[in-house]
Order: sequence, then C-alpha cells, then structure tokens
Amino acid sequence: MRIGIVGVGNIGSGLGSLFAKNGHQVMFSYSHDPQKIQRVVNEAGPNARSGTPEEAARFGDVIVLAVGWGAVKEALQAADSLDGKTLVSCVNPLTPDFSGLEVGTTTSAAEEIAKLVPRAHVVEAFLNVFAGILHSGSMLFGTDVPSVFYCGDDAASKTAVAKLITDIGLEPIDSGPLRNARFVEPTAMLILQLGAFLGMAKEWTPGEFTDLSVKLLRR
Repeated sequence: MRIGIVGVGNIGSGLGSLFAKNGHQVMFSYSHDPQKIQRVVNEAGPNARSGTPEEAARFGDVIVLAVGWGAVKEALQAADSLDGKTLVSCVNPLTPDFSGLEVGTTTSAAEEIAKLVPRAHVVEAFLNVFAGILHSGSMLFGTDVPSVFYCGDDAASKTAVAKLITDIGLEPIDSGPLRNARFVEPTAMLILQLGAFLGMAKEWTPGEFTDLSVKLLRR
C-alpha cells in the first residue's frame, strides 16, 4: 500500500516507520525542519521517502494525518486535494496543557476534520496507542497486544485501515461510524490522565507511554 504521512512527530514517524518496515511504501511530509524529515526517512529504511504534503496526498492510497489539533487546518491546506482518499485521523484535540479536550461528546476532532475535507473518507485510528509503544520495538504486553479502536463511515476505507493496524502487530477493533470518534477520543484522554496525572505509567513524557495501553477483552 502507498501511504502519505502528514506530520512527522512521534506518532507520524512511529507509524510511518512501522508501515515501511512491513512492506508498505511511505512518503513523509509536513515539518518546519527538513532535516528532521530526512532523519525519519533514513530511520524508516528503503521503503520511505520525503515530499511536500501535497506530494504525499497525491502519492498515498491512504493519508495519515498526525499533527496537533492546532495545526490541522494548516496541514490540510498544505495537502490540498484529498478527494477520494482514505484519511486516517490520529488527531486528539488536546488542550495545550494536556488536561482536557478542546471538543468532545457532542462532536470530535475526526468529525470536524471530515467537515474540512468532505470528499475524503475519514477514519479515526491509533489514538489509544501512544508513541512510546510505536517506537519501542515490540507491541507485546506479556502475550497480549494493544487494541486499536477505529471508526469511520466508508467500509472500504475501514478495511484498509484495519489491515494497516494488523500489519504492524496491533489488534483492530471496529468501533462503528465516525460519530463514535466522540467516544474514542475521550477514551484516549482517560489513558493520558491515568498515565500522566495519576501515576500509572512508570515514566511521563508527552505522548509517550511504553508501559500503558488498552486491551479489549471478550468472554
């Protein structure tokens, strides 16, 4: 699969590197530091390359949006047309101090993003898997792997995203239509609260928990 990454922070670089190392073709984009993009490309290996957000949007069958909430509009404008594309939103609308969400329960970041790109097929995913896990070299928590909640309104796009989740060693959980993002995003916020402010993670660095995640159990 060809994947364009818009945003090369901890999440975008971690996901893109994992996709590339599992055989997908990846183009990284959107950073104010060109040297950072090149470092990420070098670390991801021969299946990775760099480009502008517009080039990444044209390149990818799937586009991953992995930027902060405040950068969403700028990043989407830089990507230009996303018509017909599967757009994976990894955006949680965190307040600057990580203490809450800018939007929630009556709408979601994913739904607001879908309004900005109405001809794209938006799927929300990867919010409850923190960057430290993606960069850790192993998805395993003992014998378990974290569950990844994903939701969207286009069946084909959801199938593609579920495959990407599986390809990097995580468990996809179909969480229904895109409007359910308004419940998925607070779930990720709860994990953040548990780890960062209630001391359940061994170490706290913004966005990075290697020892805290979620597993959906079935009986």
